[in-house]
Amino acid sequence: MTDQAQTNGDQEQSFAELFEASYAGQGEPLNLGDKISARIITIGADSVYFDTGTKIDGVAEKKELLDAEGNFPFKEGDSIDLYVVSKTRSEIVLSRALAGAGGLEMLQGAKDAGLPVDGRVKETCKGGFSVEIMNRRAFCPVSQIDARYVENPEEYVGQTLPFLITKLEERGRNIVVSRRVLIERERQQATEEFLAAMKPGEELEGTVVRLADFGAFVEIAPGLEGMVHVSELGFARIAKPDEAVSLGEKVRVKVLGVEPGKKPGQLKISLSRKQTMSDPWDGVAGTLKEGEKLTGKVVRLADFGAFVEILPGVDGLIHVSEMSYTKRVNKPGEIVQVGDEVSVVLKEIDPAKRRISLSMKDAEGDPWLEAAAKYAPGTQVTGTVEKRETFGIFVTLEPGITALLPKSRMSVAVDPKQFDKLNRGDSVTLVVEDLRAGERRIALSPLEVRENAQGNGGRENDDWKGYKAAAKPAEKSASGGMGNLGDMLAQAKAMKGKK
Repeated sequence: MTDQAQTNGDQEQSFAELFEASYAGQGEPLNLGDKISARIITIGADSVYFDTGTKIDGVAEKKELLDAEGNFPFKEGDSIDLYVVSKTRSEIVLSRALAGAGGLEMLQGAKDAGLPVDGRVKETCKGGFSVEIMNRRAFCPVSQIDARYVENPEEYVGQTLPFLITKLEERGRNIVVSRRVLIERERQQATEEFLAAMKPGEELEGTVVRLADFGAFVEIAPGLEGMVHVSELGFARIAKPDEAVSLGEKVRVKVLGVEPGKKPGQLKISLSRKQTMSDPWDGVAGTLKEGEKLTGKVVRLADFGAFVEILPGVDGLIHVSEMSYTKRVNKPGEIVQVGDEVSVVLKEIDPAKRRISLSMKDAEGDPWLEAAAKYAPGTQVTGTVEKRETFGIFVTLEPGITALLPKSRMSVAVDPKQFDKLNRGDSVTLVVEDLRAGERRIALSPLEVRENAQGNGGRENDDWKGYKAAAKPAEKSASGGMGNLGDMLAQAKAMKGKK
């Protein structure tokens, strides 16, 4: 018997040790107000039972865990963040917030511990809202119902929201609550966790929440904003952020840096949207071809030309010498303005140097290409007087084509004095006497000449000599191309004055 008793005693001791070992490694005892992540063990008709990580299981009312549509969205094995609202030796009562349990003593405990309490917004009142908490009336100032500016207070009426008790006086007859403090506290915690994990160079998803002249503010975590400078919104040239993004738009951004702000605790987060996008210049060589005609938008003017965006983020330059065959262009602003849509021909492309040369005049066409067919010798033409010089009169036949009526030909006219009366802008009808399209020269003659007048004998070429000698330097200095008669005339006049 003694041996049997000893054996039974050893078995009881072993069972007790095994029972204690089954709880080994479980958490410390829980206290009122503790927030825990509890795992669902069993789902009953009215109650849900949880593994609290201690020797004692937890229980919560099932109706408190329903979603906005009245459905129970959880299953066995799911974990939920809950608060300890009461406990006994055999049971721990859990709740999403300290609501409906404990009365005034529980309210005081919630205030002292800084724990959230569920409250139903009953109605608006002067300066805020009337909120029902544990069958008691509380007041929430309008500035404390949310972390954002409240435009429509009525939208909160009827909602059940978590609040923090900020004032509890007169045995519960004077209760003031705040939801904003809770939101900001949760945001601060989320921000700290986010910043601890965030590193420069990381790419994130965010939402555009504000626009300014210098850039766009993107919310990358609840209550945490970064700024994308206007130059980092994309490769395309833009004047204002709303040309690239809009409020509420979801965007992908790259973290460039995090610095302390001007105020204590404030952070300055620099972001880039452009650096998450592919470089448009990478595909330029396969997309664009020299000689093709394109349409683009003027995005910037410089003294030497205009920059035109021909693809998003890809600009080309129209030099002033490539702006017009018909006009002498001194400044780009005489022909185009920022925002203008223009037709251009791609003359040269260098992807390695990110340079594209464009031409407006080639897109319009060179009027001299058809001059041989339109102005053959003997053709009667009507033009407009452009300038009068000592060696003749320059006459514009069409935009880009100006001809010369030499003084030597005016002298053989039946009525030479008719040409003395011509002024700039006057219309005159003449005959083409000589055409040299390759040299961009047309010589004119009066309609009627004296019968005894000899041929020109090359005399009109004498009138062109000064013009021709001055043409080359004038062409190079004025435009870098062929130039026009106005440029060359000024040089011819200067040379004649030196003789």
